[in-house]
Parts: sequence; C-alpha cells; structure tokens
Amino acid sequence: MADKFLYSQSEALVVLVLLALLFPCAEAGYRIGLRRRSRLDEAAKSRLDSVQAEILVLLGLLLGFTVAMSVSRYDGRKHAVVSEANAIGTAALRARLLPVPERGEAMTLLRQYVDIRLQSAQQRLDPAALHELERKAAQLHEKLWLLAAAVNHKEPQNFTTGLFITALNDLIDAKGLRDAALDNHVPASVLVLLFATAILAVGMIGYSNGLANHRAAVVTGMLMVLFALTIFVIVDLDRPRRGLIRVSQISMTELKKGLDKPLPSALSTALIEERPASKARGHHSFQSFENSQKEVRCSGSSKSSRCGATSLIWRSELSSAAPSVRS
Repeated sequence: MADKFLYSQSEALVVLVLLALLFPCAEAGYRIGLRRRSRLDEAAKSRLDSVQAEILVLLGLLLGFTVAMSVSRYDGRKHAVVSEANAIGTAALRARLLPVPERGEAMTLLRQYVDIRLQSAQQRLDPAALHELERKAAQLHEKLWLLAAAVNHKEPQNFTTGLFITALNDLIDAKGLRDAALDNHVPASVLVLLFATAILAVGMIGYSNGLANHRAAVVTGMLMVLFALTIFVIVDLDRPRRGLIRVSQISMTELKKGLDKPLPSALSTALIEERPASKARGHHSFQSFENSQKEVRCSGSSKSSRCGATSLIWRSELSSAAPSVRS
C-alpha cells in the first residue's frame, strides 16, 4: 500500500513536502538548543557534536545506497528497451522468410506492435490507457502466434518457420522483462527511512546551532536544499513513465523506421523464388541443404550479382538453426 501511495504522487510534490518538513524541524531544533544551552556543559556539547556527525554519516550512506538502487533500476530499464527492440527486429527479419501471403501479414502486425510499445513507453500514469495498450499488445501476440501456427501446419518441414516461432517467443519474453523492469521500484520502506533520517539530521543541525547561539541560516538552508535535490533525483529516477529523467526510446524509434522501409527488391525476388531443397525431409544433411539453396540462387549469369548477398543472409539464418536441423 505504501509503495502504491508513494509512486502515485508526483516527485515534485514529494520534495516540496519534504522541504516543508525540513525547515520547521531545523527551526524547532534551533529553539530547543537555545533553551538547553545554559544547562549543558562543554563535555555534553562535544558528545552531541559526535552524535550529529554520526547521523550525518548515516544520512550520507543512505543517500548513496538509494541513489545506487535507483540508477541500477534505471540502467535495467534501458537494457530492457534495447533487448525488446532487438527481439522485435529479429522477429521481423525472420518473418521475411515466411511464405508470401503470411509474410506481409506478419510484417504488418509487427509494425503495429512497435507502435503500441512506443505509445506504452510515452504514456503517463493513466491506468485506463495503459490497460488498453496492454490489451492490444496481447491481441497482437495472439495473432502472431496463430499466424505462425498456420504456417507451420501448412509447411511442417520448413525449418524457417521454426526460426520465426523462436523469435516470436523471445519477443513475448522481452515484453515481460521490460514490463517487470518498469514496475521495479525502490522499496517504499527505504524511502521512508531516508526521509526520516534527513528530517532527524536537519533537526540535529538546528539543535547544534542553538547550542552555539548561531543560527547559520545560509549554510543550514543550503544543506536542506542539497538533501532535497538528491532525494528528488532518487524519486525521479524511480518514475520511468514521467518526470525529467526518462528512458531513451531511440532503439525502438530506429526499429520503427527500419520496419517502415520496403523490402529490398533483390532479397524480395530471391525469397519469392521456388526453393526445391526446402521440401527436403529431415534425413537430408544440413550442408547439402545449404548448398542446394546456393545453387538455386546462383544459377545463371543474370543472378550472379545478387548471389553473394542472398547466400550470406541465408547462411546466417541457417547457421543459427543448425542444431534444430541436425536433430
């Protein structure tokens, strides 16, 4: 409950509330120190200085520890975005190996999926809108999976379908990992402990100033602002869908631009051509299958210009699928 309450509040509001608590605590500590100043000897004041130093050290450790937690979660979200973009890009490349009717449908669904994931990242904290985007993403997962199942039923011996199914499974897993990274926040108990320690430390600073009969308003105010700014950065890093520090979506936007580009004509022609060796049964060896693909594409002098690029693309895809073919 505390996690949801803290996360639902704006980071600016959290810091303003903290400042509103720090200044009165510093003033209250100063006034209490003034009243007790005449009752304490120098030895007692020296011990209080040691206590104040220990509290400030504890606050520094908590600030460093919490900043490290926030930064690690921020880095995890950036890595999750890149991983999902790579998974979608791999699925799109392998979708181009599907038969002609299903190929276009798969590419259209993947373009729609990238648009939804970009909208989800840019969406503010609106539960209804986020729920609708999640529903659309689940529908696209189902359509892509049914499409892969249909292609596999039509051509069960075509191992390129297996490559697409593997990439599709990685795509779904990448979405789950990215969503989990977005929901991975600094525990509310850590933030509450940080706030309480900051308030206590400022109160002790004000108390020491009262004992010394010197307010030191400028220095104390600078310390409070510095504490508040550090906590603001911590809270802002922990708000991936809003705030000043946002996770870059450049990998997804670059992927969207790449998917919007048409299929190269040479590769499109090569993929449409009939591939006799793709009908081979499981007892054929992997090497003979690869050679047959190269012979079909490289036969004839008119096709020699595109043979190198096409065979290189196929060799990359076939080598990644070699264990499944051998089995």
